[in-house]
Amino acid sequence: MFLGRTRQRRLWQATTLLMLIMAMFVASTPSSSWAFQDAAAEPAAAEAAEPAAEPAPADTEENKTEEKNPANETFLVWMINASGAFGAVLLLISFIMVAVIMMNLLQVRRDNMLPEGFVAAFEEKLNAKDYQGAYEIARNDESLIARVLAAGLSRLNRGYEEAIEGMQEVGEEESMTMEHRLSYLALIGSIAPMIGLMGTVWGMIASFRTIATAAVAPKPKDLADGISTALFTTLEGLVVAIPAIIAYSLLRNRVSRLLLEVGRVSEGLMSRLPVGKSAE
Repeated sequence: MFLGRTRQRRLWQATTLLMLIMAMFVASTPSSSWAFQDAAAEPAAAEAAEPAAEPAPADTEENKTEEKNPANETFLVWMINASGAFGAVLLLISFIMVAVIMMNLLQVRRDNMLPEGFVAAFEEKLNAKDYQGAYEIARNDESLIARVLAAGLSRLNRGYEEAIEGMQEVGEEESMTMEHRLSYLALIGSIAPMIGLMGTVWGMIASFRTIATAAVAPKPKDLADGISTALFTTLEGLVVAIPAIIAYSLLRNRVSRLLLEVGRVSEGLMSRLPVGKSAE
């Protein structure tokens, strides 16, 4: 692991704090409505003070209709209400996806796997035939190529083939570790559309239930809740899955390329060492 447990813990704490902030923002978002009022005031004080008999109830009914009208809600509030629990689960998964992508981006870097400074220092020790110093540099460095070379140097007294085998073991172990971290993105890319599909089925069931239980033919607005749930959850599942799949593919190719380069450089450096001489 290139990042220590302390740095990983801080990363997850920052992600949790971001999730709490977003949850507070969503909870505090007000539903905005547009109110249109006619301001026709008469100059006479008596007519202004006199309450109108008919318009007052009419205004009250209109206000009630506007409050029940979903068109008065903002798009964000409408989406949150329509998505329900499925949207909350997909929102949580999206935060996890961002955290996993950031963690992999911080770990799968050339400076962590193949730093130029370490390679230059190791070659300098080899040119000076200071093999013990080269081993000390490799053992004290945390980069991948340093650990690969340290494993090979520790077995060099057993022969060159043993040294190469030790280097390959470290490389395969690191490859499995990176693939395990990247597999979470593949998992998110697989389950996010499934959760969206579940919300789609749930919304359609709600709409058909409204049709089945209605005494007369339901109006389109009575079916809007279920249909909006179906469409929003499908959209949200795809919005989460597509970036996860793209990030998984790009990061996996990057890992493969860097691992191949680490293997090539490390074997080239090991070939310059005297076979059979202990580096410890």
